[in-house]
Amino acid sequence: MPYDPPLNSLGIAKPPAETRVVVAMSGGVDSSVVAAELAAEGYDVVGVTLQLYDHGAALAKKGACCAGRDIHDARRVAEAMGFPHYVLDYESHFRDSVIDDFADAYLAGATPVPCIRCNERVKFRDLLETARDLGADCMATGHYIQRKMGLQGPELHVAADPVRDQSYFLFSTTRAQLDYLRFPLGHLATKAETRALAARHGLSVADKPDSQDICFVPDGNYARVIEKLRPGAADPGEIVDLEGRVLGAHRGVIHYTIGQRKGLGIGGLADPLYVVRLDPEARRVIVGPKAALATRTVPVREINWLGDAPFGSRPEWELEVKLRSTRPPAPAIIRPLSDTEAEVELLTPEEGVSPGQACVFYAPDGARVLGGGWIWKGRA
Repeated sequence: MPYDPPLNSLGIAKPPAETRVVVAMSGGVDSSVVAAELAAEGYDVVGVTLQLYDHGAALAKKGACCAGRDIHDARRVAEAMGFPHYVLDYESHFRDSVIDDFADAYLAGATPVPCIRCNERVKFRDLLETARDLGADCMATGHYIQRKMGLQGPELHVAADPVRDQSYFLFSTTRAQLDYLRFPLGHLATKAETRALAARHGLSVADKPDSQDICFVPDGNYARVIEKLRPGAADPGEIVDLEGRVLGAHRGVIHYTIGQRKGLGIGGLADPLYVVRLDPEARRVIVGPKAALATRTVPVREINWLGDAPFGSRPEWELEVKLRSTRPPAPAIIRPLSDTEAEVELLTPEEGVSPGQACVFYAPDGARVLGGGWIWKGRA
């Protein structure tokens, strides 16, 4: 009778010492704890850190990741725990796949989410292939999300800690990637538990602050970065109301986002106005009353579906969706138009919905992530 070895803590039928795990190490406390915990359990850990942009710029910026000081911190953790650590230069690829896309999306009047594109195009695609090339049985990250086994294979579930949950940023994880990935922190109830584990292992990053904002955008000033990447992007234009009447002038469409109220420079009006639409081609910022921000129908494309039944097997799905990372999931009806496009009807209209953001799908109880797609302007 054949012997079936028991599954280890990563769900692989090998002893930990014979299981190679590549850990994506950003230099922060989360991924450092993942690497340290797995090394302490006896796994064959290999730490990999991606250099995504210029060392010098990152050294001067607090809260950055994937450069200068963080590479040094990741290396120190690997040395302390006794496993090999490699730094891969992905700077050119990161610029082409993430930074340029970010700049072009803003110029087109969208509000991009580069952290999702980074996971999609760099970490969970190219780095994952590197992990396979290194002979790893799986790749582990410090993301707060859970991978659970279902009747049809691994499923993606929200983190135990709703404050730390990162499911919005990982909706584009494919089935094949999910089969290979592991998220050892997803079950932890609080970030304090992660820091306690770091302290128990004596890691130098135990008290390191979390990364803030977008890693390549110093001080959250998106417009400054875009102007540097795309000279001339901040050409001035008109601020107009919904009827096309000129109310004032602006200093570049890239300085504005849908839903913005402050900083419009058109005071003296009886009622407050909000940015309701951007027209980069005409260099116009369109403003209107708060009621004009309410959106009920959202066109979504580039859909990644993680449900058990095929996406197009039903005329509609009654699920929950999240349109921003900071908002809770809300009930919606999703009507497939193809395998990768859909119309999402929000049962309660939401304000400030913008092309370029993600629309993430959840099961009706909000626990399982069923994929999602990208909000766009829709057909004319």
